[in-house]
Amino acid sequence: MNSPIAQPDANLVPAPHASPCPVHVHNEWDPLEEIIVGVPDFAQVPSPGPDLFAIEYHEHHASPEQIPSGPYEPRVIEETREDLAILVETLEGLGVIVRRPERGDHRREFGTPEWRSNGEYNYCPRDVLLPVGDLIIETPMPLRSRLFEPYAYKQLLLEYFRGGARWISAPKPRLADGTWSLPGEGPALANDEPLFDAANVVRAGRDILYLVSCSGNRMGGEWLQRALGREYRVHLLEGVYEGTHLDTTITLLGPGKVLLNPARIRREELPPVLRGWDVLWAPEMIDTGTTWPYARASIWSGMNFFMVNPQLAIVNKDQLPLIRLLERHGIDTLRVPLRHCRTLSGGLHCVTLDIRRRGALESYR
Repeated sequence: MNSPIAQPDANLVPAPHASPCPVHVHNEWDPLEEIIVGVPDFAQVPSPGPDLFAIEYHEHHASPEQIPSGPYEPRVIEETREDLAILVETLEGLGVIVRRPERGDHRREFGTPEWRSNGEYNYCPRDVLLPVGDLIIETPMPLRSRLFEPYAYKQLLLEYFRGGARWISAPKPRLADGTWSLPGEGPALANDEPLFDAANVVRAGRDILYLVSCSGNRMGGEWLQRALGREYRVHLLEGVYEGTHLDTTITLLGPGKVLLNPARIRREELPPVLRGWDVLWAPEMIDTGTTWPYARASIWSGMNFFMVNPQLAIVNKDQLPLIRLLERHGIDTLRVPLRHCRTLSGGLHCVTLDIRRRGALESYR
């Protein structure tokens, strides 16, 4: 493993970035310079379908028709808007440029010749776009309701492209009825076409971790490897966690330091690139509650936070055991609220997308 990069003072405002390109991200911890923060406006549970049922609602309902589709209550939207405003203010106070997606009406119906749906939200940019180096990828998400979600970021993508970023979209998926399987009936996602959310991916320089789960299939990882080329190594994590995303199982804190979810992964299951790293085991998370009879996100959404730099994390203010663990290991924290992360199914890492971090492409083996 290469020597760790210089550790900046967490209280310093970031210096102007070295790269002339507006998109510049090599890992999860280099000093943050620009970020997208999602919006909760018009968030809703989409119309029923086999995709939504298999991925999110089969544990609580007997059929897709029982999915409680429709808008979230106004209090959830308003309080989330307040919480995200605090997050934006916190980031801007650190000198980070904050961008927001467009606010679209997700009640409008759309579809293909094979199916119809409506939208969900623009709350979780982490799922939609994947920046790697100076490249930004629109990902082929496996929920029909999210097929056109990248449109909310179109003006930002055009701006980044004009500024020199490379911009591609993965093949738009067909999402035929046989794409999804319930637990015990086969793989969560058929391997007929590339499918994955960007949050299935964690970046560690030249090594890219990719979770095979109900939100990302093996073909999606293979497509990503070919799209990125020989400069990168995509590591497929299989049989680790069959739920959705990787960012409540593995959180990279800095070069050579990783936080792991003890309920989902064992040290021996780590890919080779992480086996020499210092491991912090996440403590039990505080349950932040839900406005639903059941939570859409697991209690491990408390582990869903992000690094401003290797010495500073932005964490949900309710996760005091996690905050104490990080601070014992030399990581300062800024604590912000996110009251409805389990209702809206997205923690602080989910509702943000780092676009530019100051640093170089390295190997951390």
